[in-house]
Amino acid sequence: MLTENGKRFANPATGKLELEAILDGLLLDGLIEESNSSLLRSLAGSKAEKQSTGPLERIAAGGWMNARDPNEKIDLDFLTQWLSTKVNVPWMRIDPLQIDVPAVTAVTSHAYASRFNVICIEAATDHVVFGTAEPYYDEWQDELQRVLQKEIRLVLCNPADIARYLSELYSMSKSILGANKEQSNHSNAVQNLEQLMELGKTGKLEANDSHVVSIVDWLLQYAYEQRASDIHLEPRRETGAVRFRIDGVMQQVYDMPSGVMAAVTSRLKILGRLDVAEKRRPQDGRLKTRNAEGKEVELRISTMPTAFGEKMVMRIFDPAVLLKDQTQLGFDGREAGIWNSMIQQPNGILLVTGPTGSGKTTTLYSSLQMLATPDVNVCTIEDPIELVVPAFNQMQVQQNIDLDFASGVKTLLRQDPDIIMVGEIRDHETAQMAVQAALTGHLVLSTLHTNDAASAVSRLMELGVPYYLIRSTLIGVIAQRLIRTYCPSCSVECDMDVEQWNSLMAPWKSAAPKTMRKPGGCLECRDTGFRGRAGIYELMQMTPGVKNMITPDVPIEKLRLQAYKEGMTPMRVSGLAKVSQGKTSFEEIMKVTPAPLTQ
Repeated sequence: MLTENGKRFANPATGKLELEAILDGLLLDGLIEESNSSLLRSLAGSKAEKQSTGPLERIAAGGWMNARDPNEKIDLDFLTQWLSTKVNVPWMRIDPLQIDVPAVTAVTSHAYASRFNVICIEAATDHVVFGTAEPYYDEWQDELQRVLQKEIRLVLCNPADIARYLSELYSMSKSILGANKEQSNHSNAVQNLEQLMELGKTGKLEANDSHVVSIVDWLLQYAYEQRASDIHLEPRRETGAVRFRIDGVMQQVYDMPSGVMAAVTSRLKILGRLDVAEKRRPQDGRLKTRNAEGKEVELRISTMPTAFGEKMVMRIFDPAVLLKDQTQLGFDGREAGIWNSMIQQPNGILLVTGPTGSGKTTTLYSSLQMLATPDVNVCTIEDPIELVVPAFNQMQVQQNIDLDFASGVKTLLRQDPDIIMVGEIRDHETAQMAVQAALTGHLVLSTLHTNDAASAVSRLMELGVPYYLIRSTLIGVIAQRLIRTYCPSCSVECDMDVEQWNSLMAPWKSAAPKTMRKPGGCLECRDTGFRGRAGIYELMQMTPGVKNMITPDVPIEKLRLQAYKEGMTPMRVSGLAKVSQGKTSFEEIMKVTPAPLTQ
């Protein structure tokens, strides 16, 4: 409910906010300096100012700091939040991932929304929610309420966000509708599964249609902006789902008509140099684009035939990851020192273990980037090449010509390498070639799929590597997981849950810190409380004591306990250190880490 007191900020005749009234309110609350207010008032009558944006934008353009808090800037978010308390209208930052674009863009036309500078944020059965930056400019409300026959609820939004998302959401909706209309003109309604399977072949909507091009451009830029690591295009019976994986969690983004999704998939296949006509077999490709900042971003494309068409997943690789040091990846000082000492060895095998999506490739690439100096020859064999790096000599597995990991390593050994990276050791031949490379004076880095560091030894034995060769070639193993980290904008300090800390850390005799942090919720993290991810690690060095434990019949539990005695920190304990540092939660650590053995 709008307050009568808040009306002092608006012109009685037009209902629009007035610069002088808002400046008076900010001065009265001690938020701006008198000198700044006077300067802006003196400019307010100029021709340029009369033609410029609204009063909130003009005040924000001053770049002033809060007179009460010198560390806080008076920007549009600050001003709209302050105004919302004065006019008693809820403040909201627009989160495009939470908006049902087809529903909200159907409420009003783009021209109507732009005329009054309002944006529909939610369209329910009995009400609609509109975002506005002019809470008392309400001449549009009565008219629209009569048309919609629904209650209109207002929220106060950043005017820059309103302008931006008005353009983006309506542009996307227009492209989807236009593409769907083109599809409808050329194909009949799908009636059964067989026709659905043929949709991509019978539909006449071209992959180079302007609507489809616009949809693909929007989709990629939107994914970059939302920090997505994967884009999923999933065809369904009537509509296809577009989902992003953000910080390891899937987020629903958009529902497209099935014909439009088929055209979008074809467009992306063309860009990724895949066979557009082949829809029965899985395909892999890659694509390089630029984000809004002009930085190159590489995408790896994978398609898979499903009952209703081709499913496509695009993995987004940010080259900036390669420039991160171990601290930025999540290593603490001790872990970084141990890992750096291991990768500096002249020869031997280093293994990175963990499940799919645990950051193994990132760890390997960032480490290799450190080692790839002009006087070192770094060669890799991958399936597929995850990220093209000019400093490496990269070769891709080609099963159709019998170029597998084992034969690839054999080839690399003839290329005078110093360091060899093998994408994965998955069979006896690859393990044997990796050991031979290490024995002949090369440093070999590779990955294994095991739950912890000690299990890598038993896995190598299962692959047929003799225990004495493991003793002589293995330098160390690092097991890792990725955990979500708290959003720095909204996490708050709280008392440590001492009981939970003690129950988890009692075997390791670690005293509970006094405080920890807990998640809040804001638009930056989409109200999840988490933003970004970091690694947690378990590093097992091949110390003399650990090497002596490697025998044909050693129980892996004894090997693990010996590694603990010689300084290996369990992954869960490493994760709980992140809790004590206020970076993540107990629940996040418990979810991703195996329970350690007690000593």
